[in-house]
Amino acid sequence: MTAPEHTTPPPADATEAFDAAERQMWKGRTEAYAGSFARLCAYPVEALLDAAGVGEGTRVLDVGTGAGTAAVAALARGARVSAVDADAGMVAAARARGVDARTGELPELPYPDGEFDAVVGNFVLNHVGRPRTALVELHRLLRPGGRIALTTWSARRGAGQDLLGRACEAGGAVPPPYLPRLDPAEDWPRTVDGLAQLLGGAGFVASEAAELTWDHRAGVEEWWSGAAGGVATIGLVVTSQDPETVVRIRREYERLSTEHTVAEGRLALPHIALLGSGRRA
Repeated sequence: MTAPEHTTPPPADATEAFDAAERQMWKGRTEAYAGSFARLCAYPVEALLDAAGVGEGTRVLDVGTGAGTAAVAALARGARVSAVDADAGMVAAARARGVDARTGELPELPYPDGEFDAVVGNFVLNHVGRPRTALVELHRLLRPGGRIALTTWSARRGAGQDLLGRACEAGGAVPPPYLPRLDPAEDWPRTVDGLAQLLGGAGFVASEAAELTWDHRAGVEEWWSGAAGGVATIGLVVTSQDPETVVRIRREYERLSTEHTVAEGRLALPHIALLGSGRRA
């Protein structure tokens, strides 16, 4: 395995560097994502749509649609769905599933003020360099009384979330210097209160948040394939290593996986996320 080509982000601005690293991280990863972590991220979708009040006739925007999972679920409810993603490959995958998707990047999206009754974002807030500015933009897109719902990963982690990271550490992986690193000035507490306050600070009223916990069921090979395919930060770590280190990581992954094995070749991986919601006054 060879390290992926990487365009070094501009060093002068931490936020620009974060956003550039995120764009590079997802480029060309659509198929690997769809075959691995997309199923993990699908778990909160129904709760996300419920929190945003998505139903028959709702004009909804799915921000950071990825392969279109939340958008497809909203369409199944009879909603009028638009979707946007920063990665052209993800947009193409969503379109192939019948979603009206276009390319766009937070914090500036190509829609007029008050266009939507609901905005949803499934694990997108953790991938933008200016989360507060991004939320102000999403506030702009909602009509008065419109609702927003977002998921993001929690500071409190389930044991399954650390399996691949533990394998990398045990295998002697050295993280590459181009991992996305959020400017500390833009960071916020990844807690229930932190997310609710973040939404309130962007102008949303009746903002609230809760934890979601679940066991993600995945095959041993399926869960490894996302990291081996370069998906997300853990994928950048794995694919940046020399072949010998990758072999060690894989060996440690197989050893540590036994802690989560529920059947031959099958894992139950505890995960924790946050679901936040609010309303435009």
